[in-house]
Amino acid sequence: MRKLLPLIGTPSGSHPGGRSAMTCRFRCGDACFHEVPNTSSNEYVGDVIAGALSRRSMMRAAAVVTVAAAGAGAVGVAGAPSAQAAPAAGKGHGRPSKASGARGLRFTPVAPNTDDAVTVPEGYRQDVVIRWGEPILRGAPAFDPEKQSAGAQAGQFGYNNDFLALLPLRGEHDRQLLVANHEYTDEVLMFRGYDPENPTREQVEIAWAAHGLSVVAVQEERRSGRLTAVSRHRLNRRITATSEFRLTGPAAGSDLVRTSADRSGRKVLGTLNNCSGGTTPWGTTLHGEENFNQYFANSSRDTDKRYGIGTGATERKWERFDKRFDVAREPNEVHRFGYVVELDPYDPESTPRKHTALGRFKHEAATVRLTQDGRPVVYTGDDERFDYFYKFVGSKRMRHGNSRWAREHNLSLLDEGTLYVAKLSGDSPAIEIDGTGTLPRDGEFDGGGEWIPLVTATEDGAVSHVEGMSAEEVCVFTRLAGDKVGATKMDRPEDIEPSPTTGKVYVALTNNSNRGKAGYAGPDEANPRNSNKHGHVLELTERWNRADATRFGWSLFLVAGDPEDPATYFAGFPKDRVSPISCPDNVAFDDHGNLWISTDGNALGSHDGLFGVATRGDRRGELKQFLTVPTGAETCGPLVQDRRVLVAVQHPGEVDGASVEQPASSWPDGPGKIVRPAVVAVWRADGRDIGV
Repeated sequence: MRKLLPLIGTPSGSHPGGRSAMTCRFRCGDACFHEVPNTSSNEYVGDVIAGALSRRSMMRAAAVVTVAAAGAGAVGVAGAPSAQAAPAAGKGHGRPSKASGARGLRFTPVAPNTDDAVTVPEGYRQDVVIRWGEPILRGAPAFDPEKQSAGAQAGQFGYNNDFLALLPLRGEHDRQLLVANHEYTDEVLMFRGYDPENPTREQVEIAWAAHGLSVVAVQEERRSGRLTAVSRHRLNRRITATSEFRLTGPAAGSDLVRTSADRSGRKVLGTLNNCSGGTTPWGTTLHGEENFNQYFANSSRDTDKRYGIGTGATERKWERFDKRFDVAREPNEVHRFGYVVELDPYDPESTPRKHTALGRFKHEAATVRLTQDGRPVVYTGDDERFDYFYKFVGSKRMRHGNSRWAREHNLSLLDEGTLYVAKLSGDSPAIEIDGTGTLPRDGEFDGGGEWIPLVTATEDGAVSHVEGMSAEEVCVFTRLAGDKVGATKMDRPEDIEPSPTTGKVYVALTNNSNRGKAGYAGPDEANPRNSNKHGHVLELTERWNRADATRFGWSLFLVAGDPEDPATYFAGFPKDRVSPISCPDNVAFDDHGNLWISTDGNALGSHDGLFGVATRGDRRGELKQFLTVPTGAETCGPLVQDRRVLVAVQHPGEVDGASVEQPASSWPDGPGKIVRPAVVAVWRADGRDIGV
């Protein structure tokens, strides 16, 4: 019988899942301890929306036209510049031991553990690619935790790396371009002697510079999967909380986004809380602004309450140093965050864009596929308990080629099209969905659904499909639009990824401890467990397998937790042959069609990790753990190539009571060194492809 590890960090019951209180505090502003923003019945929006909309928009509403549309090798400290994964005890450095599994998943699973290390399978090695603070721009100094400055950080790799992309560098042999999100800062682990009640201007400006995005060239070692950052490359770039962005789409230029600093409503400074993202077929990267609400203080509006924006001071106190973070003083600034950001990493002089046509909410992801005639479709989730997931279908076709004309055209693709929200229904009697996770009599949680149109943007303007809301209001108050059309309340929809081999779409639903509690929505077939602390993965099949379809079928591919728990499900695969998994977050695919799942907040007592699972064939549902991350860390940004796996090790050492003076982790550089988020590459010691 499998024994689960004891819960670590916070005493049991004080925080949902396996997250520490410190992570909840800095990452999402203690969202789980605040009132759930979605209080709608999904029959009507009522007083919340009525109070938010202007008389002008209510008069326009009459003109709205609705249209459809087991054993493992571990590394105690993996971070010395040339560190490599040590072999498992008593094993050699050669080829991995033979392991059965789907092609791409033939490795010996890593056992659940609480080691302060990145632990990888037997026969695999690892190395840190780049850490927080490493210089990437010309003139940036080497990292010194005791001599940090905003100027230095603006030229160094940012903090808390999340989404990762690797893009080709034409004409540069064995080099690729790494793009990384920097989701948030944890000042307690960044600054010695940090006083959370009285941050200094210097500390705040360093934090501004540590947010955002990094673009850095990396050099591949031919004989392995090791990658090394190339400092001062011509394409290296830092985007921060004070960089200039361009607002595009239906809301751009509207009264809702104009501020005292930007009367045009088209120029925004900075991007915040970039979580997961995606790459586009035209060579750009997308980045989702997630928990942006926690950066804004002193709101008294119902529309802001729906987004979880507080009435008092923020944790970081940025509003003391820039009035744009004070809603009472600059009410529209908060309307300029919560979008999908698009970056052209091949043009270091380009201005990144915020696409209002994709809606405003806590975007966890933004992944792209093309329709049969070459139009973009973007899937994105709203990472909040009882919120929704969305699809945008573009109306313009992608142009091929790398000319300036083609690239400029493609950068406008996400400004015209229709934004939809998902509404799901089950095919089993409600009495069979009792909140325990017991499968209904047909043996599967499944059903159908439809994409409900919210707004359509065209070259000549935009039209709302939501009664009582203008197009601009739908794009800025998208959650309220979803409420009004009756979208399905989900258990924290996070990353969403279409399979490149089958076209099926996979939605990671991380958890929802409030499901079924008094005053909240009860279980339904798509979210079948009350107090859902382990999460699940939904598999969606668009009608006729067309990306632009408005109807779909769905089933729960995976219901996470301890396989010995009868409430878990692994696509029908024997549960005595899978790894335990909890809180699925970011997802990715390999070239074999396997889904890779990283976790956030493991509620089974082990550290978070990365898992691979077969999605088809006779091994469909076979799930195997590939790695675990250090104490207090989360596994982010998984990227699986033929010869390497990349993960972003986010917030290592983020354990309650930890600080610079009293660290909870010594990763990645060992005892006596400050703990640093970092990107890690993993490869086979024999140089062969991953998992074959």
